[in-house]
Amino acid sequence: MSSAKELFGGGVAVITGAGAGIGAGLARCAARELGMTVVLADVDTAAIAALRAELEEIGTRAIDIACDVRDPAALERLAERTITEAGPVRLLVNNAGVEQFGYLWDTPVANWNRLVEININGVFHGIKAFLPRMLADQGQSWVWNLSSIGGVSASPLQAPYIMSKHAVLAITECLYQEVELAGHAHHVHVQAVLPGAVASNIFESAGAVEHGDVAAAEEHRTAMLRIKAQAMDPVEAARTFFHQAAAGEFYLTSQRFVGDAMATRADILAHRRAPVLLSDEFAVPAE
Repeated sequence: MSSAKELFGGGVAVITGAGAGIGAGLARCAARELGMTVVLADVDTAAIAALRAELEEIGTRAIDIACDVRDPAALERLAERTITEAGPVRLLVNNAGVEQFGYLWDTPVANWNRLVEININGVFHGIKAFLPRMLADQGQSWVWNLSSIGGVSASPLQAPYIMSKHAVLAITECLYQEVELAGHAHHVHVQAVLPGAVASNIFESAGAVEHGDVAAAEEHRTAMLRIKAQAMDPVEAARTFFHQAAAGEFYLTSQRFVGDAMATRADILAHRRAPVLLSDEFAVPAE
């Protein structure tokens, strides 16, 4: 079995949502430990500029590019600039995402639309812009789409986010099959990333509700922030993803309990059981 450094080392990684959290952790791991050139894409230009400077200080190459994944033209520009300035893409990570708390019926329409545009449309725009170039290049390359433990489970008070991560997982599973059907599976590898509890600022920046049960939305935010206090470091999570990717796995998970959630979901569907509201749903299981 090849190591992650053997497969990814020296290549170019493009990471959307690279300014913080899992995106930044992936960038740090790819650059520091695998020697990859990293293209940092985000709407937070200050964050990716600071990360670029950090990575350049240790002698790795990084390029920061402002990119709003809601705009397909921005992804096309990102792809063109990446190839021009860095070369063919070894790894595309469609990572950019946002959260939303509150009862579904209280969710502002604008917040729903924004989440769909970033979490779902952003993945599609990334695939649309980069994958044809990766298919044509014939070099070994990987596409990682960020789903979540939420992509194989259900949770109240964050239905828009959960829905989006189910959608990303379905997109990725279909894309895997389509790449194989089109005869490119020997050089383009599609994988789904399902983080469990990994430290980020997604809960602090999550959308809120303006009307209805505002207290319930904010109580849920507080509960999710308790998870952050116990969460895995993003660089450690990135190492795990790279190791599993090098082993040829399709579902890349950060912690064992993500696999437990997958098994629970399969059992629920197999036995056609209704979702169960769990009182301890916010607990992070010990590894």
